[in-house]
Amino acid sequence: MSAEAQVGLGDKLGRMRLSFRGWRGQRPFWGGLLTLLGGIPIMYFPYANLTLGTMTIRMATTAGAGSLIIGVLLVVLGLTMWFQPHSRVFAGVAAILLALVSLVVSNFGGFVIGFLLALIGGALGVSWAAARPAGEPAKGATAGSGDPVDDGAPEPAAAAAAGGVSGEQDDLSGTSPTNGTNGRHRAG
Repeated sequence: MSAEAQVGLGDKLGRMRLSFRGWRGQRPFWGGLLTLLGGIPIMYFPYANLTLGTMTIRMATTAGAGSLIIGVLLVVLGLTMWFQPHSRVFAGVAAILLALVSLVVSNFGGFVIGFLLALIGGALGVSWAAARPAGEPAKGATAGSGDPVDDGAPEPAAAAAAGGVSGEQDDLSGTSPTNGTNGRHRAG
């Protein structure tokens, strides 16, 4: 390989790394990875053989099929967090519930390793939020001139009522602090 070929390879590798970084930033990557990794010990340990010298210890339990199902579901939920990030809340909650069920069903959740990985991965999946685009300011931020940015959110009711167009009460429900009801209706 010549030096010129290595430069081209480095450029291609750099572009692939940046592409992966962008893909990873658009989804709950670490939550999916931990959930996926949490499913592996949960489905592996009930079918594993441990050999100590000439003695073989089999970890088989009566709930081996349940452990296999829980492990496979956790792997699928981890992949779901990666490839369908819009369903991350469902996948995260399901991963947390399956991790809790694995404590009872499959050797303390894959000897607590799989339980902790799936629990943390599910929590990361539920709590993940998409990043804002670079040009979009945060809510309440100011533009360069010092004027507040209009982010499309409606004004608070008190500010709208005080500066209303007609000068009268804009709330048609009859339950506003100006008439003393505060949302409570009189009986009778």
